[in-house]
Amino acid sequence: MTELECLKHKLTQQLDSIYKDVELALESDEIADALIDAMRIEQGGFTPKPFSNHWSEQDVVMITYGDSIMCPNQNPLATLSEFMDTHLECINSVHILPFFPFSSDDGFAVIDYSSVNDGLGDWSDIETIAAKRRLMSDLVINHCSSRSAWFQNFIKGEGVGHDYFFTANVEDDLAEVVRPRTSDLLRPTQTSKGLQHVWCTFSHDQVDFDFRNPQVLLEFVRIIRQYLDAGVNIFRLDAVAFLWKIVGTKSINLPQTHEVIRLLRTLIEHAQHDAVVITETNIPNTQNLTYFGNANEAHCIYNFSLPPLLINTLITGSCLYLKRWQMSMPPAQDGTTYFNFIASHDGVGLRPVEGILEDEEIKVLVDTMTLFGGKISSRTSEDGQKKPYEMNIALIDALQGTTKGKDPFGLARFTCAHAIMLGLEGIPGIYIHSLLGTGNDYEKLANTSHNRSINRHRWDCQALNGLLADENNVHSKVLASLTKLISIRTSQKAFNPNATQFTLHLGLQLFGFWRQSRDRRQSVFCISNITDQPMDLPLAELNLIGTETWFDLIDGEVINDITATQLLEPYQTVWISNVA
Repeated sequence: MTELECLKHKLTQQLDSIYKDVELALESDEIADALIDAMRIEQGGFTPKPFSNHWSEQDVVMITYGDSIMCPNQNPLATLSEFMDTHLECINSVHILPFFPFSSDDGFAVIDYSSVNDGLGDWSDIETIAAKRRLMSDLVINHCSSRSAWFQNFIKGEGVGHDYFFTANVEDDLAEVVRPRTSDLLRPTQTSKGLQHVWCTFSHDQVDFDFRNPQVLLEFVRIIRQYLDAGVNIFRLDAVAFLWKIVGTKSINLPQTHEVIRLLRTLIEHAQHDAVVITETNIPNTQNLTYFGNANEAHCIYNFSLPPLLINTLITGSCLYLKRWQMSMPPAQDGTTYFNFIASHDGVGLRPVEGILEDEEIKVLVDTMTLFGGKISSRTSEDGQKKPYEMNIALIDALQGTTKGKDPFGLARFTCAHAIMLGLEGIPGIYIHSLLGTGNDYEKLANTSHNRSINRHRWDCQALNGLLADENNVHSKVLASLTKLISIRTSQKAFNPNATQFTLHLGLQLFGFWRQSRDRRQSVFCISNITDQPMDLPLAELNLIGTETWFDLIDGEVINDITATQLLEPYQTVWISNVA
């Protein structure tokens, strides 16, 4: 068979698996042809090489809204581009959160997937950014805005979108459905066909698609093709775990959802060999890991357990739970890696530590974040109880103290958190408000009454540049310390996302791990004092090879005696390497 025939055969098999319980008007091979045409894949195009890593130690992603920084008389996307060029040369990738017209949820209720929000700029601004850095874009695939033309056609009962949305009956058994919200699942909607109840996983302005209709799948493949043409080469599949619904089930992580992701990866990597699929699945850790598939599903998965575990570690002064979790995590095989982050536009999810942190630990964590000015969002559990779902707080405020209260070590603790994250196996993603040391935005929270707004500040560019020009300002100090760490990381082969990693056993007050480059020439011992007291690091326990010269990459000092004991100040990190 030709390469194109092999692709069609594979797609047909995937479609048969997805739609095995759905009666279709078209045959699977006809749908496969339509998908190939929509993606404009031709004979002699890209043939993906299995288990290929499309990343290196040089990849660091900044996460930002398109309008996180605003300048008078300039498109926010142009402002963002200039800011990155001026201050963030060490960062080669950017995730611009939904930059499309929207009606709510700060972009995640998309009205039109094919347009750039004119309040941000236009496609030329997106293409300018993509020409300089790897660009990551959201594919908001589970739902769209109730104000979209598609949903308005659903209400009218005609036109594109009239059959794109999932409905259920109020009499259906929906007791097991897993959701991250407490609002009613079904939205009563008067349509030309009478009253219908539309499935809404998140809010009644975010109406869920019905992927049992292959036209919905085809629509999203056209969208992907447009984004590829604009320079996007990292696709973040937002809330994808909820994509396929079956009444009477939990309607999360269903086999059809996994197969849709595999099919999209098949198409994307045949269209552009180095494009990457990342799944955003804010769910318990063991479920999250399944989205790797057999290196044939997501290239990367969000490491959702890391933020709450790392915050827990730094406020308690014990790495017990973080260490246990890290030792249980499987090394990512080639063709996959973790996407590590410790802060984002959303809050710190608690579902990913279910079964990892004990209930009492979660309570202490929630109480401490509340003490530091954070807000707690809840969800309705399977038994109908409200449970903490997400902690909404700026990371710099989350780390301003310990369970004992606020202390003078906030900046050191905050830097330590990033040093740990930057050293770990995987690709690091850093939220713009972490890079800038932005604190809780209570004014925005009051204006929107949405807890997540507390960590979605919008900077005035002139005010921000003034702060960054002052070396004694906390924002300037944060940016300098983090960009220094990033610059060191991106020049060390031992920090390749798929380089070897082993957890070190140095007690519960020192958290450490060892990284080795894939060519085995470089070793880096990453060790952090995660307490508010000075701690001794017995270098002899690291078994450093005596014939090598060892350096601390962070302070640049040579380690003259590898049998000595080194004093680590509160929240100090060392990266001990045999290559300077």
